[in-house]
Amino acid sequence: MPATIEQLKGIAFLAFEDQVELLFSELKTRFNFTQKPTARYGDLIYFENKVDFLKCSNGKYPYWACTVMENPFLVHFDSIGNAALSLKDIQRNWAPYQFTYFRRAQLIQEKLPYINLKERKFPVEIPNSPMGLYTLIDEHTMIASAQTTSFIPAGRIRFIEDHENPPSRAYLKIQESLTIAHSFLGADLPNENSKCFEAGACPGGWTWVLVGLGSFVHAVDRAELAPELMKNHLVKFQAHDAFTLKPSEIGPVDWVFSDVICYPERLLKWINEWLESGMTKNMICTIKMQGEIDWPLIQQFADIPNSYICHLNYNKHELTWIHISK
Repeated sequence: MPATIEQLKGIAFLAFEDQVELLFSELKTRFNFTQKPTARYGDLIYFENKVDFLKCSNGKYPYWACTVMENPFLVHFDSIGNAALSLKDIQRNWAPYQFTYFRRAQLIQEKLPYINLKERKFPVEIPNSPMGLYTLIDEHTMIASAQTTSFIPAGRIRFIEDHENPPSRAYLKIQESLTIAHSFLGADLPNENSKCFEAGACPGGWTWVLVGLGSFVHAVDRAELAPELMKNHLVKFQAHDAFTLKPSEIGPVDWVFSDVICYPERLLKWINEWLESGMTKNMICTIKMQGEIDWPLIQQFADIPNSYICHLNYNKHELTWIHISK
């Protein structure tokens, strides 16, 4: 017996792992969307009234959702084969999010066209191909959507981690943000011809990635980097408060980076100084949240031309701002 499809009228948000409460908070405080969810499937939150959400959000989506089911439907099926066939009849690429029935979902995925669900080795190219999402909610029912907001399977990039060489796990954030900048925003990755400036570089996780790509890095912090980076010929270290240095004191660079813990207001002022100076083409900065999020202030970051804001898989209570010159 073939599977049957039941179209839904709502919308579903897949929160980043362990960050459902931050997603709920963003829906309430950023969008003033206070409806209670109709259903929750692990980290996947379904609201039956999509129209009301879109009115509240003006068509924008929450940062703390790694992907959004824009047009969800239910699939009622008798067999694993029928479940897979119903998805294949709609489009090629499907990724699972599972909170239960893991083995059954694996068997369905094995019958679908192959997509890479493994951890990636940086640098990596992510294809700009439509990526559907499905979730089993019982043995014979799944919620799915062919239209989602991410080309990444289930919206989360996972890298093969190096537990020996990087000075800190922060290196994963720059790997993820550079992958987004390259794959989705059209930027060339830093390379042997690139000059980079990193503010607040200690202990050197981001610098480690950049020199690994062959780039020269002017790294500034009050504390020194890890010893192997201090000896690296591609690194120029300067002991200083990076935010008090003027762009003219640094000179033209291809990329500016900051993972500094500071108030967002100070970061925004510093970013504008760099952009107004014309001394750089591209910037990636972490917006560290200090208590309650000031959403009008975050919007000021978003309003900067050629800007993109996202929450990374490797972010915590922070957002990442990416600026790529066109």
